[in-house]
Amino acid sequence: MSTKHFAGDSVEPPKVPGSYRFYSMRFCPYAQRVQLVLNAKGTPHDTVFIDLLDKPKWYLDIFPAGKVPALIYDGNFLSESLLLADFLDEQFPEPPLWNCSPLQKILDKLVIESFSKVGTAFYKLIFTSETVEEINFNELVASLIPIEAELAKRGSKFFGGKYNELLEYLGGDKPNMVDYMIWPWMERLDSIKPYTQGKFVIPFDDKFPKLASWKALMIVDKAVAPYYLTPEKHAQHFVNKKAGLPAYDF
Repeated sequence: MSTKHFAGDSVEPPKVPGSYRFYSMRFCPYAQRVQLVLNAKGTPHDTVFIDLLDKPKWYLDIFPAGKVPALIYDGNFLSESLLLADFLDEQFPEPPLWNCSPLQKILDKLVIESFSKVGTAFYKLIFTSETVEEINFNELVASLIPIEAELAKRGSKFFGGKYNELLEYLGGDKPNMVDYMIWPWMERLDSIKPYTQGKFVIPFDDKFPKLASWKALMIVDKAVAPYYLTPEKHAQHFVNKKAGLPAYDF
């Protein structure tokens, strides 16, 4: 997979036979959601990264909204991360990522929706002024409290583990759709330390031990590990973006 981001004057690369074309941006958490599902499923795909600050004309011609993630399937242009994740899980049923009862599926989706507060608080900290950094950091830490409580309530290593009888039969809990849909933002939380040069650090070991253990397991998961970026890489992306410097292919 090439990590080059295609910009305004580029030419679309040829499609790879037998693979689905996936349009992404390497630092986009929403696109990462779909990438993780593709990885978990082992679905053949070729990823094309789009420069969102200088979108290729050819991309706007086929998708005027110019957003990522997007996927071409059977000649159709599909977008929106949660919709794509559900589609891929239904289209490629093995391994199932929604592997619970209809009721639990709704409850799990509510967890994903409530997690948006974490993402909002994170980007407030990253992209607002230094005068409100501490307020925004405290808001971010507070947003993690119900997520820690939810994992503790489930009594499993992963958010999808406890309610999955099939996985229990196969020998233990594993990540499911909830885990993959919230992971991209959790991966970025560790970038706060290098980004703020040590001024702020999420106290995972002290305040969020369940999430700390979960993070350690997720980093080595077979779907997550090939796409994982270090905190320093994420931090550099944010520094460059905030300063108006090249933030994709640096």
